[in-house]
Amino acid sequence: MKTSIATVSISGNLLEKLDAIAKAGFGGIEIFEQDFLTHEGTPREVGQMIRDHGLEITLFQPFRDFECLPGALRDKAFDRAERKFDLMQELGTDLVLICSSVHPQALGGIERAADDLNELGGRAAARGLRVGYEALAWGRHVNDHRDAWEIVRRADHDNVGLILDSFHTLGRKLSPESIRAIPGDKIFFVQLADAPQIDMDLLYWSRHFRNMPGEGDLDVTGFMRAVMAAGYQGPISLEIFNDQFRGSNPLAVAQDGYRSLVALMDDVRRTEPSAAVALPAFPPRIETDGVAFVEFAARGEAAAGLGRTLATLGFRRVGSHRNKSITLWQQGEVRIAVNSETEGHAASTWNARGTSVCDVGLSVRSAADTVARAQALGAHPFGQPLGPGELDIPAIRGLGGSVLHFLEPEPEGAQVWDVEFVTDAAPQTAEAGLTRIDHLAQTMSYEDMLSWSLFYTSLFDMHKMPMIDVVDPDGLVRSQAIGTPDGSLRITLNGAETHRTLAGNFLAESFGASVQHLAFATDDIFATAPQLADLGFEALVIPANYYDDIAARFDIAPDRLAAMKAANILYDAEGEAEFFQLFSRSFAGGVFFEIVQRGEGYKGFGGPNAPFRIAAQKRLMRAKGMPQK
Repeated sequence: MKTSIATVSISGNLLEKLDAIAKAGFGGIEIFEQDFLTHEGTPREVGQMIRDHGLEITLFQPFRDFECLPGALRDKAFDRAERKFDLMQELGTDLVLICSSVHPQALGGIERAADDLNELGGRAAARGLRVGYEALAWGRHVNDHRDAWEIVRRADHDNVGLILDSFHTLGRKLSPESIRAIPGDKIFFVQLADAPQIDMDLLYWSRHFRNMPGEGDLDVTGFMRAVMAAGYQGPISLEIFNDQFRGSNPLAVAQDGYRSLVALMDDVRRTEPSAAVALPAFPPRIETDGVAFVEFAARGEAAAGLGRTLATLGFRRVGSHRNKSITLWQQGEVRIAVNSETEGHAASTWNARGTSVCDVGLSVRSAADTVARAQALGAHPFGQPLGPGELDIPAIRGLGGSVLHFLEPEPEGAQVWDVEFVTDAAPQTAEAGLTRIDHLAQTMSYEDMLSWSLFYTSLFDMHKMPMIDVVDPDGLVRSQAIGTPDGSLRITLNGAETHRTLAGNFLAESFGASVQHLAFATDDIFATAPQLADLGFEALVIPANYYDDIAARFDIAPDRLAAMKAANILYDAEGEAEFFQLFSRSFAGGVFFEIVQRGEGYKGFGGPNAPFRIAAQKRLMRAKGMPQK
């Protein structure tokens, strides 16, 4: 599969873009005319520079307002085309994109457009070049790929073909199924872009909100299934116009683009058996059974304080590592490791971020398959020296410098906890009914949210929920929840745009740590809450006004409401499905824990309660003199 990306899709000057595109793994570029014009080198020098990066120029674009012009304007259009043909030959590329005209004097008419393209095809053929015609979604007369194909068909020239763009088809809500009837050899080029479903002007939507396949709401997979069923064998290219990407790290955006193309075409070959997708074999999306462990980096009094906090939650210290300064805490199926090593990954995390989550272990059916798919999608494997008797657990690098380890079911007695840890004889506390990890909440800069949503949904069998705005007294935080179909793994991605928000302050205080809070599940929060209180757990205090409000909004029995108020339990519901949540106070620059009881059928995360929780947390921050501005 020949992968390509338009230079307009990422930030930087032309050389910076080429470096990023080549490092991300692409084989070619669409050179956007403005990127060439702003570079100081000659066309021949630019073409050689591109080839020196191991890339080819798959397309030169855009050539605008060509067809159906009257009189002198038509003559000028052909003259412009000849000049661009000169440029293309110097650059070393043979295909130019002609987008359907938006010129106010364009006359329209399929036959007239076909005649113009036929003549241009003859001129291109004389130079060994090709012409691709594309229907812009906002074209003056041609805005539908079916009309563009009819024009190309009537032009009837070997050097004239169709260029398809997923946005121009799907953005107009056109079915891509008609593409299946187009001869594959007459489709000269395919451009891909996704986009969030927003009701706005097509041109503005296209120029500012496109994103990578899998990051938006358009059926790009269905589009590519139709294209490949037609017999298309050319480059698969990205053309992304996105304000956020234009200000982001070019390599990170290019890597996301490559990951999105590989994941998309893997989906196509699995769902369209007749499609000839030239892609190396790798495993399908990985099924996971949830979180196997969470590891904190912590030392000294901070590690001791974290241990005391875990004890107030009912966790028991069940083991110590044979070779390393790591203690293991457990309750139900939840395992938390506290790593106080002075060397290795945890030590580096501690030095950079202080007490924070440095490693998350996920339970998968095949660790080898998980790493194989991750690497095919551009992820980097992780490893460090093993001590005596330690297991080599497959891992990749994750968000915020963290690591993801993958554990699979093993025969009895072969688990890492049995092999690497010695049972701890320390006095044990009583448990409090916590059963498993309901979800992880990862905090990041808003500009990184699409990247990490794509990371998880392309690697695992996980799906996105609608993005919501979380109201903080000092700004908005965007929250995107993703999860497996059975709910065994849920992650909320929270994007901060300012350090004044609670999420933004956490990023600033922790220098970019990934996990801000863990949510533990209980089957009966009203039994858990008094047990926690007996253990010395300090709940986040919720004001009485909150309970007056939910009494008005929900039909809650007075005794139940009183119990909630006494224990600082928050409430939400989706139809008949109820949701209860209880929060710890923050520590270590903003980390906190949550206890939830999730009723069957409740899919959310207590979003309506977030403003009350954040306000309560900020009151404590101000009381402790922590920065807010």
